[in-house]
Amino acid sequence: MKQKVRAKVLSQKKLTDGIYDMWLSTELAGRAGAGQFIGIYTGHEAHLLPRPVSICEADKDGEALRVVYRIAGRGTEIFSGWKPGDEVQILGILGNGYSIEAGCGKQTVLMGGGIGIPPMLQLAKELCMAGTKPVVVLGYRNNQLFLKEEFEPYAGVYVATEDGSAGTKGNVLTVMEKEQLKADVIMACGPMPMLRAIKNYAGEKHIEAYISLEERMACGVGACLGCVCKTVHKDGHSHVNNARICTDGPVFDAREVEI
Repeated sequence: MKQKVRAKVLSQKKLTDGIYDMWLSTELAGRAGAGQFIGIYTGHEAHLLPRPVSICEADKDGEALRVVYRIAGRGTEIFSGWKPGDEVQILGILGNGYSIEAGCGKQTVLMGGGIGIPPMLQLAKELCMAGTKPVVVLGYRNNQLFLKEEFEPYAGVYVATEDGSAGTKGNVLTVMEKEQLKADVIMACGPMPMLRAIKNYAGEKHIEAYISLEERMACGVGACLGCVCKTVHKDGHSHVNNARICTDGPVFDAREVEI
């Protein structure tokens, strides 16, 4: 059940250039799972639609959600100016996340690239709590390795950077080959070129893969059909080979989508 509720900013800090870390106090935290997201309203009359932001962590006992976001426009720029104690409106919990059962008891590799890294943290925690310590491969542009150390209690961590300033020079798949990492299951979030490469890699090696698709969203609740992707099955809502990323996803079996 989706709800529009008031939330309070608990803390906010800048992690690196253009990337911010914010905790929100909200009762919605109890329903949050890895890979899901919330819509955050700017509170500005010129920017009425909520901005979709992935959940980085959910403190269910403390009723708090953590979001780590990149400034991508005026809406997220407004977010970055909020201070502890500010009240905001959020919509959630949205989307379908990762299946923890799909990774339990298997060699599970999590892959995050850029702003697709934050949702991998909650996923690593949930897998670890379920008895499976995954491997995490994180892809960055440079040596600004935001969140890396926070993964280390829950997973074996490998790093790739585009410029070679830290870890392996290249991308997450470069790390897989260089370190000869094996996977029964891959779970990933990141930019579309990365996800497309992972889908192809998993298909060639017959690896089960689940990918979280990033897309611009308007309503966030499946009504506007503004965030669709091609699928191998017909959508019961539109009766064409489309899926709504905001409600059918954002996480999909890589075999089920055409990207």
